[in-house]
Amino acid sequence: MLLSLHRVARWPPATAVGSPRIRRPFSITGPRTLASAARAGTERACSSSSFDPQAFEAERIRLDAEARASMAAVAVVVSEEGAGEEDLKAWKWKIRKRVWDLLESENIARNPRPVHHRIPNFDGAALAADRLGQLDVFEKAGCVKVNPDSPQKQVRLLTLTGGKQLLTPQPRLRTGFFSVLESEALPSGSILEACTSVGAAKYGRPIGLDEKIKVDLIVIGSVAVDPRTGARLGKGEGFAELEYGMLRYMGAIDDNTMIVTSVHDKQLVNDDIPVDKLLVHDVPVDIICTPTQVIYTNTKIPKPQGIYWEKLSPEKLGQIRILQELKKRIEQGTGQLLPTGPSEKLPPIAACNRRRRRSR
Repeated sequence: MLLSLHRVARWPPATAVGSPRIRRPFSITGPRTLASAARAGTERACSSSSFDPQAFEAERIRLDAEARASMAAVAVVVSEEGAGEEDLKAWKWKIRKRVWDLLESENIARNPRPVHHRIPNFDGAALAADRLGQLDVFEKAGCVKVNPDSPQKQVRLLTLTGGKQLLTPQPRLRTGFFSVLESEALPSGSILEACTSVGAAKYGRPIGLDEKIKVDLIVIGSVAVDPRTGARLGKGEGFAELEYGMLRYMGAIDDNTMIVTSVHDKQLVNDDIPVDKLLVHDVPVDIICTPTQVIYTNTKIPKPQGIYWEKLSPEKLGQIRILQELKKRIEQGTGQLLPTGPSEKLPPIAACNRRRRRSR
């Protein structure tokens, strides 16, 4: 398989499979009393008073629209070229488009619409989330990392109402890294808002690369997933892979950390995702939850071991401050420069936006 042929450029080395892990107390920073939780909630409420939710949401929507337009342009370029290295991307875009088109044409898609170039929201997303919430691995988890997309909103709610810590990334990692939320530290009546991107930024506690955290379960969004192999396709930006790689660097997860996705049954693509064409940083899933069933994939696809710097373009690195910080930290610690990936072929809208930012 091609997976074993890719050169790995990561740091530090991954924890060996099956090696003992030290389980930390339920709280990220250690045991917490109700009094300390109340103080944290009060402090967070005070700090959130200066938070401008309208401005945050407007900026998030602007960046989302910009990113989706850029992805759409990339999809066209890749599909038209369809040769050489770009062919590795072309087959992924064909599957994504087929799934997005199907969800829209059969009116399975739910807002935000259209679902193209998004982790698609779908009819029955809450039912899929409820099945996920009944998994033994979810019930036993103390800290759950959940993506910030619409179809996983119910999963975030179940995490908080279940007394668990919710770890969620800031959208596209542009404005920060991860935020940690706990229901006991939230102001009264704010738990539903905390499950949104605005609420996570408003009430969550930002963490950095030095945070001592143990993530028990990862919930990830998908565009398409193969139930026979656990192979997964996201929307094409690679943020799920970057988030996974950074959590590996932090020691928060290892090969034994289960990865679950919630999708509609129409997003299941049997044998359509060729395992031998997957890249070394592609994240597989162990369990799939749909509105009608739970599937254990027993995936044999290796999980990424960290950040694969030789595949990270300068353009992507330039967009994400936390990655720049991590790269600088590793280079200073090792005294060696990390490799960089090839420059992206920017579509017209992305190139235009880049020139506009440079001119400011």
